Amino acid sequence: MRAYLYWFLTAGVLLALWSQWRLRSAYRRWSGQACAARPLTGANAAREILDAAGLAAVPVERTGGHLTDHYDPQTRALHLSAEVYDTDSLAAVGIAAHEAGHALQHQELYWPLQVRLGLLPLTRFGTRLALPLLVAGLLLRVPPLIVIGAGLFLVLLTFQLLTLPLEFDASRRAGRLLRECGLVSAQELTGVGEVLNAAAWTYIAAFTLTFVQLLRLLRWGRLIRPPF
Repeated sequence: MRAYLYWFLTAGVLLALWSQWRLRSAYRRWSGQACAARPLTGANAAREILDAAGLAAVPVERTGGHLTDHYDPQTRALHLSAEVYDTDSLAAVGIAAHEAGHALQHQELYWPLQVRLGLLPLTRFGTRLALPLLVAGLLLRVPPLIVIGAGLFLVLLTFQLLTLPLEFDASRRAGRLLRECGLVSAQELTGVGEVLNAAAWTYIAAFTLTFVQLLRLLRWGRLIRPPF
C-alpha cells in the first residue's frame, strides 16, 4: 500500500476522533446552561416546534442511550435521549429543534431525505455484507463478489453523502425555528449553533472513514492505481 493511503487513513481517524471530542466538549459546555428566554425541556421545545409546523400527530418519545436522538421517518416519530428529553439546557433544546427539523424535511418531501429513504433497504443490507463480500472477492479473486461488495460500499457512501445536506439543513432550520417560536434569545443561539455544528462534523468524519476504507481495500486488491 502506498504511503498516501496511510496518510488518508490517519487523517480520517484523526478527523473522527476530533469530531467526537468536539461534540462532547460542546455538549458538556452548553448542557450546563439553561435557556433564559423560556426554560423548556428538550421534549417541550420539540413539541412546540412540531405543533407550530402542523405536525401535532408526530409523537416525541424518550429513548435510551447517550446522544441517540433521531427522527424516524418510517414511524414518523421523534426520539430523544433522556438527557435531552428531560433537560432544559441550551444543548438539549438545540438538539431537540434539530430533530424536529428532520420532521419538517419529511413533511416538505425534502429531496435528499426522499432519496435516502429509497436507499435505506440496500444500506441495511450493505452495512452487514459490503465488507465481507468485498474482502472475500478480493481474497478469492471472484469478480462478481468484488463488484457486489464494491457496489454495496458505494451505496453506503451515497447514503452517508446524502446525510450531510440533511444534517446541515436540519441545523439551519433549528436556528430559524427556535427564533420564530421565541424559545431562545439571539445570544443563546451561539451555544445552540456550536453544538449543532459539532454534531454535523461527526457525519463528515463517518463519510471520510468509509471512503478511505473503500480506497484501502481496492488498493490492497490492486484494483486501483495510486494517482502519485
